[in-house]
Amino acid sequence: MYRVLIVEDEDIIRKGLMFMADWAKVDCIVVGEAADGEEGLEKIQELSPDIVIADVKMPIKNGIQMLQESIDQYGYEAIIVSGYSEYAKKAISLGVTEYLLKPVDFDQLYMAIQKIIQKLKTSLKVEHYIRQMKQEPVLVFDMFEQNNTSNKHVKNMLNYIKNQYPNRISLTDLSMQYDLSCTYLNSKFKAETGYTFNDFLNRYRILQAVNFLKTDQWKVYEIAERVGFSDYKYFIKVFKKYIGCSPIKFVSQLSKNGI
Repeated sequence: MYRVLIVEDEDIIRKGLMFMADWAKVDCIVVGEAADGEEGLEKIQELSPDIVIADVKMPIKNGIQMLQESIDQYGYEAIIVSGYSEYAKKAISLGVTEYLLKPVDFDQLYMAIQKIIQKLKTSLKVEHYIRQMKQEPVLVFDMFEQNNTSNKHVKNMLNYIKNQYPNRISLTDLSMQYDLSCTYLNSKFKAETGYTFNDFLNRYRILQAVNFLKTDQWKVYEIAERVGFSDYKYFIKVFKKYIGCSPIKFVSQLSKNGI
């Protein structure tokens, strides 16, 4: 479950959020509370929450100050609640996911929580992928290095992908070249690699795109073309499918992880 900290100086509102909201409904648990921004900072350090729900106007240290001093360092997601809409712009500039006006509508709160959870899941998936890149070779690349398939057609198809991936590649073209049906080639390819031809091709292209993104030398649409995607929107769709986020988000995660 996701860990929630509530920072609110008004006791009735704080307790209402803690005990009236159905946290289990959104796979969350409230792990702590604080009555001002200074106490909030201490609880953030102590409890390492995934989500912080904070008021803006609080004694000792307000919610904006608390966020400025901790959100980047501790990496939580934040929801601001306040009766003052003029604070929304500042809150959003700090990376706050949602800004809710008092009195808090629980349906809006649940929607904000669900948005955050999706964001957290995406970040975890990307960070896991980055750790894999740092710690071990990617299996798709291993397949090319070892190239130990027993089927000569599959070996030729692997080499074809490696050499021709920036260009238009079609299994139909290969079937004509080998005088074999697409169904036969695809079944042999999947038996040897575990992937269909098109799935493997897309994976290889996206992994090449990742390498280009790491160099920070080309714009995303240029990388799409370099790895064989003539349709930029389709490239974004395929990238999200395999990596779990957009190329821009992936680059920001690379920077965050010091790569």
